[in-house]
Amino acid sequence: MTTFASGTTTFDKDRLTRDALTVLQPGFPGTTAPDWLLRHLGEGLAAVGLFGRNIASPEQLAALTAQLRAERDDVLVAIDEEGGDVTRLEVRTGSSFPGNHALGAVDDVALTREVAAELGRRLAECGVNLNWAPSADVNSNAANPVIGVRSFGADPALVARHTAAYVTGLQSAGVAACTKHFPGHGDTSVDSHHALPRIDAEASVLGERELTPFRAAIAAGTRAVMSAHILVPALDPTRPATLSPRILTSLLRDELGYDGLIVTDGMEMQAVAATYGIERGSVLAIAAGADAICVGGGLADDETVRRLRDALITAVHTGDLPEERLADAADRVRALARWTASTATTTTAAASQGPDVGLAAARRALRLTGGEVFAPLTEAPYVAAFTPVANFAVGAETPWGVAAELVRLLPGTETGSFTGADAGHAALVAAGERRIVAVVRDEHRHPWMAAALDTLLTARPDTVVVEMGVPQAPPRGTLHIATHGAARVCGRAAAEVIAGK
Repeated sequence: MTTFASGTTTFDKDRLTRDALTVLQPGFPGTTAPDWLLRHLGEGLAAVGLFGRNIASPEQLAALTAQLRAERDDVLVAIDEEGGDVTRLEVRTGSSFPGNHALGAVDDVALTREVAAELGRRLAECGVNLNWAPSADVNSNAANPVIGVRSFGADPALVARHTAAYVTGLQSAGVAACTKHFPGHGDTSVDSHHALPRIDAEASVLGERELTPFRAAIAAGTRAVMSAHILVPALDPTRPATLSPRILTSLLRDELGYDGLIVTDGMEMQAVAATYGIERGSVLAIAAGADAICVGGGLADDETVRRLRDALITAVHTGDLPEERLADAADRVRALARWTASTATTTTAAASQGPDVGLAAARRALRLTGGEVFAPLTEAPYVAAFTPVANFAVGAETPWGVAAELVRLLPGTETGSFTGADAGHAALVAAGERRIVAVVRDEHRHPWMAAALDTLLTARPDTVVVEMGVPQAPPRGTLHIATHGAARVCGRAAAEVIAGK
């Protein structure tokens, strides 16, 4: 053991270094673990975060997690696998599971539990034991640019019961749930990847709306909770939730009685990084009550890990971060690692719900308007996808829409992607005489998209409209299909209706 003194305080240098590494959840590039990451696992790093860039196939992912466990057998392997629009397991094909909004539209808690259990089983098979999901955000602001279909809905009670069901299902497979984004990201109009959102609701509203699903998640035994980079003046007028002792300690720990792991949202997100910097932000987060620092969605290298490790150690030396708080945070990380390790060896993985549980759920989530007079297409249509800028959490690399499935059902189907003021006219020209299937995503948030549909439907009133976002705009078209999400299975379910299959 190496000790040294700072002022009148004596520190255990080795313990500090291990604790500082233990509270980090870094990402890394590539489909195999780099040497620097393996070295840090030997030095105390207890968790890693996986993203789409790390995954090529289930077999490769299983090999990667085995490589990590060869260095540290109880390592927490985390992933952002919500299902639906946000998928890392199937980042290049689209998810086999509908997302939260589709499950909320069905409103069958047993189905939500089954979907989460099957998703958890697939994660566990690949060696992943911590999922940064579910989203417990109440999507009360229809203009929300980052939550939307990631939420079960706008009703707190509905969101609460499905959040609890998801937590229960996921953890039945031995995968720890990380319920997010505390204290609730639903009433925002800014994406915290780009700037700091602000929620100006009264504390009483927050208690009845935002906090209700988190109470349900805690009651269901969620093993982790993720903080949000949002400013909520009614709870703390100066610091965003991730950096707020009032929110993480006084509210989440003391008032709500939560005793599990608190994980930050990505510290490289601009809501924190642009104002505090990731080093200072990480110190403030741990001091406020967070136990694990998520970083690596954009920053994923040895230097970042070393910078954060050293910032935490320095903060203990200077008195900005109590040594006991850092030690407590590290102990909570280790406690979750022990739970996942023991669950993997003593609990039988959740029984498979079958390969089609996700598709069955997506089919049940469809809402049709005009279907009573609609004749299924028998000839190949033209699919006009009106494509907004991708949600940062979703990523631009994940395909969406109905074209791929319609090509399979109606060979010869062609497609094009359109955006901007001339999108409607361009789609008409591209389609020619073929029947048009227009695919939109959150029409209500994009005036250009609504105008494009106006143009299409004026010229071609027999156009089929598929809304793959939150269905807030009035349904229109000869057939309007609301899928409540853009997962691959949602596209397949819609295509089956269009083709009468």
